[in-house]
Amino acid sequence: MKKLHVTLLFILVYSFVICQVHPDSSFKKSYDTTFLRIKNLNPYFTIHVDSTLRYQLEINKDISNYYWFMKNSPVGLKINKDNGFLTFKVEKSYFLSGRLKYDFEYKVNLSVQNLNDPLDRVDTSFVLLFYSTDIIPSKIKPTVTNSLIIDEGDTVRFKIQCDNGSFPIDDITYISNYPIQSLTPVIKCGDDFTWTAPFDFIRENDKDKQRKISLYFIGSNKFHTTDTARIEITVKENINYPQQVMEFEKLRSGVSYYITQLKSSFRIVDRKIKKVKGTRTAFDLASASTALGGTIFSSLPNSNQQTTGKILPSIGVALVPVKEATSPNSIYEQNTATLIRSSIKRLEYLLTENTLTGSRDPDILNKSRKLRDELKQTQIQLIDIPIAELDPNEKVLDAYFNNPKVNKKYKMKKH
Repeated sequence: MKKLHVTLLFILVYSFVICQVHPDSSFKKSYDTTFLRIKNLNPYFTIHVDSTLRYQLEINKDISNYYWFMKNSPVGLKINKDNGFLTFKVEKSYFLSGRLKYDFEYKVNLSVQNLNDPLDRVDTSFVLLFYSTDIIPSKIKPTVTNSLIIDEGDTVRFKIQCDNGSFPIDDITYISNYPIQSLTPVIKCGDDFTWTAPFDFIRENDKDKQRKISLYFIGSNKFHTTDTARIEITVKENINYPQQVMEFEKLRSGVSYYITQLKSSFRIVDRKIKKVKGTRTAFDLASASTALGGTIFSSLPNSNQQTTGKILPSIGVALVPVKEATSPNSIYEQNTATLIRSSIKRLEYLLTENTLTGSRDPDILNKSRKLRDELKQTQIQLIDIPIAELDPNEKVLDAYFNNPKVNKKYKMKKH
């Protein structure tokens, strides 16, 4: 019995000591060693427009000690920080204003954090994708009207824009009723179509001297849904001014050179007329002198001298056929010289009247045609005129042609 009392006393003392050393040992806290996790996380949400998302996230611990938050969340998505309740009213206005996009995966970072223990935390993510059964079609919109009018040699340039709807246009191609090709590539929205109408585009058999081109721009999205824009380009005939100016200058040089050759021919004919006239004048003076000498000798007393006076008039008469045979009258040459001179004057007048007013003279075709026709007609008319000098001196010929004495011979005389 005494031993029992001693044992009980020892136990009481030990318990007292223990309680003094560890006064709260009877209320020792027990720690939870399980890891935090979200029990019902959906990694992928597909939401229809004009619908509402309501989703309660759950964890494996007491929710009252935890805080919920998100990063990179799209506009309109909310979470209750205390209980992890997700809400989202998907309004169409978000998409019409461009703040949200259809068929685009939004990655949202989600975290839940213990308020007392910073190491007790979960970081994860999920994906949101929005779709709509109301499909907004994408349209191709060129920056020009559907009807254009240009001239040959003009360049047409415009941009191919796109009005993207639910599904944007990924690629663009174009076709036309004539084999034309853009100078710049047209394969996507924002590209430029550039084309220059060549000067030989209009053919002789084209009605009204114009040709219509139909361009079709076809855009397609990833579902191969297409949209087509049509543009009609009317090309009218136009003058190729650089080429026509070169041809006109070449024609003008040819006319000027032909005028110089005609002046050389004129000088040859005119000198021949002058030489014939001098010879005929010498014969006329000799014939007149012989006749006059015969008259003088016939009045002298000497019989021999009188005989001589009777012979001399016969000699003067005989000189007339000799003159005609030696230097016939140059009526043909005179007519030829007059014709050459009038042709030269006419060509010089045409050159002066058909001078170009500039590099884009609208009457250049008519002026070229007049010079060409007149040159051809003159060359046919004077086809038998000899051209003696192959490289005539233009200044010398101009001086001879414009000599006052020469001009006087070919002026119209007043009667």
